[in-house]
Amino acid sequence: MDNIEALLKEKGFTKTAFSDLLGIKKQNLNGLMKNPTLETIKKFASVLDVPMWQLFASPEEVAKETKGETCPYCGQPIAIRTTIEKV
Repeated sequence: MDNIEALLKEKGFTKTAFSDLLGIKKQNLNGLMKNPTLETIKKFASVLDVPMWQLFASPEEVAKETKGETCPYCGQPIAIRTTIEKV
């Protein structure tokens, strides 16, 4: 999960600050980053305030996804989020 380190840098977090936000010791963070569970991935995404897919996408894919339609009134990007629910 190399993207986490890039996201940390982008968000201005150190690994120490990130581990504090996750409620874990810094020495445990590297292990969790190398072999995360689904719950860990969810927690990483939540703390970094990004969708889970972004933890695995290349910077090019993220840029492609974020460059889309813009609001004709305010000029801000329009983000469409979907969820899949098990019925």
